[in-house]
Amino acid sequence: MKRFILAALLGAGLAGAALADHQADDGKLRAAIAGSHRSAAHAARDTYRHPYETLSFFGIRPNMTVVELTPEGGWYTEILAPYLRENGKLIGAGEAFEPAKRYGMMFKKKLDANPAVYGKVVPGVFDPPSTFDFAAPNSVDMVLTFRNLHNWVEFGDEGMQNVFKAIHASLKPGGVLGVVDHRLPESMPQDAKASSGYIHESYVIRMAESAGFKLAGKSEINANPKDKADHKRGVWALPPTLANRDEDREKYLAIGESDRMTLKFVKP
Repeated sequence: MKRFILAALLGAGLAGAALADHQADDGKLRAAIAGSHRSAAHAARDTYRHPYETLSFFGIRPNMTVVELTPEGGWYTEILAPYLRENGKLIGAGEAFEPAKRYGMMFKKKLDANPAVYGKVVPGVFDPPSTFDFAAPNSVDMVLTFRNLHNWVEFGDEGMQNVFKAIHASLKPGGVLGVVDHRLPESMPQDAKASSGYIHESYVIRMAESAGFKLAGKSEINANPKDKADHKRGVWALPPTLANRDEDREKYLAIGESDRMTLKFVKP
C-alpha cells in the first residue's frame, strides 16, 4: 500500500477520505480474498493483480452498490460478491444471459454454481457499443472495470465516450470509477483497434474526462517495469495466456503479467 501515488485530489475533503481509505485495514475484504470459494487458478494470480491494494485504492466499502463491468470468468466477482453480500449490492454487468452470448452464459453458470456466495449478485446488461442497461441513473456508488477498455477502442472515440457517459450517468455524485488496464508506453503508437491489448494511460484519462469525470488518483500497485509491451502477439504473449506457447516461454514467464495502469476517477 505504500506504493500508492495520489494525484489530482478533488479538494481537502476527498483528499482526507482517500488517505483514510489507505490507512484503515479492511478485514472483511481480506476475508473475501482468502475465501475457500475462490478457484485456485484465480487465487494464484493475486501476486500480479493485487486485489486488496487495488480495491482499497478505489475506496470500496461493504455497504456500497458496485457495478463490475464485463465480469466474464468472474475473477473479481469471487471477491466482490461475498464482500458486498450482507450490506451492499453487486451488479454484474456484461452480456445478456442468452444462449448466443458466450460470456453471458459463462457468467450465469458461475453464479448458479454457488448461490451461497453469488445468489445476491444482480445481473445487468452492458454490451458496448450501444447497450447499457445495468443501473438506474445516479444509483451506483462505484463502477469497476478490469482489463476491458482496450476491447472498446475499436468503437472509436465516440464509442468509447459513450461507454464513459453511460458509466457516468449510473453513478451518484461523488461516485467512483476504478479502471485497471494494460498500459502502452506513451512513446509507442496506439492503433485504431489497440490490437496489442495495450492502451495509453493518457487516452483513458482523456476519454473519461470528456464524459465529465475528474481524475482523483493514480496507483502503481499493478505496474510491472519488466513489461515493455513489445511482444509478438501483444499482451497475450505474457502469462497467463502465453499465446506463443513454447516460443520464448521462459522469457515471458520471467516478465510475468502485464504492466497495468490503475486509475481512480470521480463523478463531481
